[in-house]
Amino acid sequence: MKKIILLLLIVATISACHKDDDNDETLPPATQTGAGTFACKINGQSFIDTSGGYFNCYYQLIDGEYFFGIGGNDRDLRPWSIFIQTNAKSIIQGETDPLLENITNNATGGGGFPETLETIYTNQQYTGELTITKLDFTNHIVSGTFWFNIKHPTTGATIEIREGRFDTLFTQ
Repeated sequence: MKKIILLLLIVATISACHKDDDNDETLPPATQTGAGTFACKINGQSFIDTSGGYFNCYYQLIDGEYFFGIGGNDRDLRPWSIFIQTNAKSIIQGETDPLLENITNNATGGGGFPETLETIYTNQQYTGELTITKLDFTNHIVSGTFWFNIKHPTTGATIEIREGRFDTLFTQ
């Protein structure tokens, strides 16, 4: 009887310690302090920027139009880069913008695929949303959440980008 109990305890311990083969790493919290984070889930796997918070984030006025951009890299996943940007479109705290084509007056999302040297953007069929949760011009902090879909460049499968969040400083 003792051997059976010991065996059950060992099996329970091993089961409790087993890590799911899918990347179940916890995403950083959605903050609004300029923490230097960029993360999301790609088809359920955690994508966490590996640059240590030194990615390029800007919100700039150029020729009377605003351009916003932020992106992160995680070379262990495909796509290995994820980004959000606007093209001659302002971002406003508390507002949600659709992520559509990469054209003037739109916000767009996308991903980079180094094996095909392609960058794939959202469009009318593969869309998403960007919500700016904080835009602080005094401290240059921008925070937000996002989700979107894109089409894989070789397989044609839908790639789901979910639970996206960023919190960082921006340049003007």
